[in-house]
Amino acid sequence: MKSGWSWFIIALTAINIAGCVWLLWRTSAKRTDGKPADSTSHVWDGDLTEYDKPLPRWWINLFYLTIAIALVYLLWFPGLGSFRGIGSWTSQREHNADWAAADRKLATTLKPYEGLAIDVLARDPGAVKVGRSIFGAHCATCHGSLAKGAIGYPDLTDAIWHWGGKPEDILHTVLEGRSAQMPAWRATLESMGGQSAVDDAAAYVLSLTDKSLLATNVEAVGRGRKLFAAVCSACHGPDARGNTQLGAPDLTDDYWLYGGTRPMIREGLNQGRNGVMPAQKPLIGETPARLAAAYVWSLSHPAGQ
Repeated sequence: MKSGWSWFIIALTAINIAGCVWLLWRTSAKRTDGKPADSTSHVWDGDLTEYDKPLPRWWINLFYLTIAIALVYLLWFPGLGSFRGIGSWTSQREHNADWAAADRKLATTLKPYEGLAIDVLARDPGAVKVGRSIFGAHCATCHGSLAKGAIGYPDLTDAIWHWGGKPEDILHTVLEGRSAQMPAWRATLESMGGQSAVDDAAAYVLSLTDKSLLATNVEAVGRGRKLFAAVCSACHGPDARGNTQLGAPDLTDDYWLYGGTRPMIREGLNQGRNGVMPAQKPLIGETPARLAAAYVWSLSHPAGQ
């Protein structure tokens, strides 16, 4: 704060306090003009009269005490412009002290769970309860409060894991994060199969779960199969069952992270997909991330099984 504004605030505060003191002294003084206390001449409704009597002494003294307390407060705490107060109190210091106390309390709570495997933690109701709270605070924004996911965010309650569903796989995903990229294949596909190449590839992918397409779109599915083998099998595998090392999903099940309709599949081939799971270890710490992973594990493995 600039010194000019600081002195302005100090002066304004001092004037107000001095004004309160003067007003108390003025109103507590006895009348010296000899007139009786009830002769203010202010009368309402014929019998309601305003008296000109001093305020009760106890009330005056209490007000003086309040002013004295205000002066002590302004000297001790930073309330006068840029004056820091003789108590050196700051909201930042109090915030840091509260934060440190909360960290100590949290460390005590987390201590029993350090380094334990998530499938072990999932069998501990206390650990699951803590993990649920951590999930709600840090993970529900993307995966939803019920962990059911959304378009582009996986459902964590089923048994489908694009990066592997073993405890160590899930723990690595949560601690270190994941980054998956589906390149835009439109130009490549059209260079190999013409203008209909994207639709042909989409038809083949859809035929993996909708066998009726094999009869109604025989030619398109056949062309798409060749394109898939040449372009897509490198990540998704020749049988289209995916690759957990790359995060490439299994295309033969009925789960679609970005939607399983023809337009959504065509969009993925045209524009590509980019999925990022942020590493939680540097954000919330290893043990809290481990507990969140244990809660996630428990959703698809009841009783930690």
